[in-house]
Amino acid sequence: MRRADRLFQLVQLLRRRRVVTARALAEELEVSERTVYRDVQSLVRSGVPVRGEAGVGYALSPASTLPPLTFTRGELAALTLGARLVRAWADPELSGDAQAALARIEAVLPDALQGAGASAALFAPAFHVRESGRSGLAELRRAIDERRVVRLRYCRGDGERSARRIRPLGLFFWGHGWSVAGWCELRGGFRNFRLDRVIECEVLDARFDDEPGKSLADLMRAVG
Repeated sequence: MRRADRLFQLVQLLRRRRVVTARALAEELEVSERTVYRDVQSLVRSGVPVRGEAGVGYALSPASTLPPLTFTRGELAALTLGARLVRAWADPELSGDAQAALARIEAVLPDALQGAGASAALFAPAFHVRESGRSGLAELRRAIDERRVVRLRYCRGDGERSARRIRPLGLFFWGHGWSVAGWCELRGGFRNFRLDRVIECEVLDARFDDEPGKSLADLMRAVG
């Protein structure tokens, strides 16, 4: 979990309870108590009204409650549609994350906006989505995040098959399916691979670092 996400979740846990110990917070967040102490100090320095101390427990000050999240109904509809698109077109893990994010937002909305997102009449049906169109999506997301080289077995549009080692840099959704773009070690250049043509995807132990001419920024400049 990214630190920014952890700090946000920490605030939500404090909002739900009067006083909670560092140990309980650590168990909930799956981190050490020392990490909780550091995170609480960071929140205090940034102005979040946390009171308490190590060994006793923490709570948000009742005199200084945080304002509720405010969105327009249009913004909530956009977020809901985004989550529904993710649910239809992405892998199950990312779909679950999108739904969890919406639930977290819903939990802290003002009463007047409760249920506004869920009632949005905007839908992304999934019955026509082919599983091959998102084949290997979860593995490729992990490889990009961990900067790992990927071995692909790939079938081109003309039926020719090949094996490639790529440094995956980004996943792109085209409205009808996904592709992965990266630095192809075989061709010595940027290449784009449609996921519905990927026969096998293997995330390797080998890691890579950004090099001049081979980074995501270089890729975007090349296609821009």
